[in-house]
Amino acid sequence: MDDRICIDWNLMNDFIIDVFEKYGVPREDAAICADVLLESDRRGIESHGMNRFKPIYLDRIKNKTLLPVTNIEIVKETPTTVVMNANNGMGMVASHKMMTMLIEKAKTCGMAGGSIFNSTHYGIAGYWSTMAAKEGLIGITGTNARPSVAPTFGVEPMMGTNPLTFTMPTDEEFPFNFDCATCIMQNGKIEFYDRMGKTVPEGCVTDENGNTMTDPNKILKDMRAGKAALLPLGGPGEENGGYKGYGFTTVVEILSAALSGGPFLKALSGIDENGKPDMYRLGHFFFVINPEFFMGLDTFKKTAGEILRQLRASKKAEGHDKIYTAGEKEYLSWLERQKKGVPVGETIKKELVQLRDECGLTQYRFPFE
Repeated sequence: MDDRICIDWNLMNDFIIDVFEKYGVPREDAAICADVLLESDRRGIESHGMNRFKPIYLDRIKNKTLLPVTNIEIVKETPTTVVMNANNGMGMVASHKMMTMLIEKAKTCGMAGGSIFNSTHYGIAGYWSTMAAKEGLIGITGTNARPSVAPTFGVEPMMGTNPLTFTMPTDEEFPFNFDCATCIMQNGKIEFYDRMGKTVPEGCVTDENGNTMTDPNKILKDMRAGKAALLPLGGPGEENGGYKGYGFTTVVEILSAALSGGPFLKALSGIDENGKPDMYRLGHFFFVINPEFFMGLDTFKKTAGEILRQLRASKKAEGHDKIYTAGEKEYLSWLERQKKGVPVGETIKKELVQLRDECGLTQYRFPFE
């Protein structure tokens, strides 16, 4: 049973914007970042929502590994492509600019693609692909990240969690939205387990000797020291298809770095040669496809919707009465949470009070006080 306190969405949105602004993020940019963070919680993806507000964004602004002002530079542009330098600013702000540009190009030309380098964490990948779907377009995106995933038959963290994400419009109330890391479990989920005092399932993380790890606190410490690694989808070895997850992770690593000319693998560690915190310099890629340039949007949406309905209506395994399609659980999460608010645990409660007092935002009172 979830007995956490829920905070009104508008209250939390305003609070996030005000805190970001106190940390030097321009208000218009802060509004984008707040929406991306809260969209994670709306969809039930709590590993990337309020759980990451302070440690991933505010703390990095403090230690100067993330710049609050995003000076976007368009390095190269054609009618169908964009290459962008985020100059170590807010990855969410640069990504919003990128998708806005690509959507307009795809409406005109049928397809568009872009890449960003010198960027930072851009939130849930599905936010960006969903921007396209809301306009009747197909959105595809991926990003590399600090090295935390071992290749098949390896134990050394080499690649990021590297999500490969697709969102497609349908004739249903929600799009098909496949948004997940190419490893079994991402860093944010382990951070969430640690906050909630839960054990990580076996077979998701390996130590430097190839043994499975389950203590989230030890995993996080050992990963920072390079002594533990996440495993790609399919797990260790090849028996359960671990090489497939490894392959998809590598695809994202290549596209994120090679299309933008940015760094990759161990160069994304966020640690300089002296062992001190450094800029992450992540790379992202984005593609937008316009169904109107094929058989039309209505045909696409109807076909996509029918495929999903037939999948959900297929024969269920014993003990299961429902089959889900990608994006459905996130939609149902929002239906449940939209009136309740943002669920927050004890750690987040403490952070909210700390941030309010630190920033002098005395106008805010939270329901748990």
